[in-house]
Amino acid sequence: MKYLVHDKIFAIGDDYWIEDESGRQAFLVDGKALRMRDTLELKDPDGMVLITLREKMLSLRDAMKIERDGETLATIRRKRLSLLRNHYRVTLAEGTELDVSGKILDREFAVEYDGELLAHISRRWFRVRETYTVNVVREDADPPLMIAVAVCVIRMAEKERDDD
Repeated sequence: MKYLVHDKIFAIGDDYWIEDESGRQAFLVDGKALRMRDTLELKDPDGMVLITLREKMLSLRDAMKIERDGETLATIRRKRLSLLRNHYRVTLAEGTELDVSGKILDREFAVEYDGELLAHISRRWFRVRETYTVNVVREDADPPLMIAVAVCVIRMAEKERDDD
């Protein structure tokens, strides 16, 4: 299933819609203004919060947490000893690790588990700069989680770039 992300195009603050491949609004990324740390909510079209994304405070390395129903679902960090600058590790609550690598700022990267592709993020077919797809390849992959991972690593890479 492919999802089209219109990242910050006509957004007020950090809010933007993600559409399914039929063009229907599937998820809203709702940025929470006036918070001390970066916080986003991924909501369904009815406004129900599916996933919360939070910048992890007091961390030696930049990290973001993905939460579902108040419980930590995953933690994302830039991989430490990586020759590739754009390589992130997603550690799920039960200990499973996903790898995210590619050209994050160019919106050309993959999410993999044990070498198997779960999702591919790309803006190859779009002329509009802030539009890209999240193609969830495996049927058993969790689309809101894959979208949350994509949104988190892009925000982390942009923050890192801005800090340099």
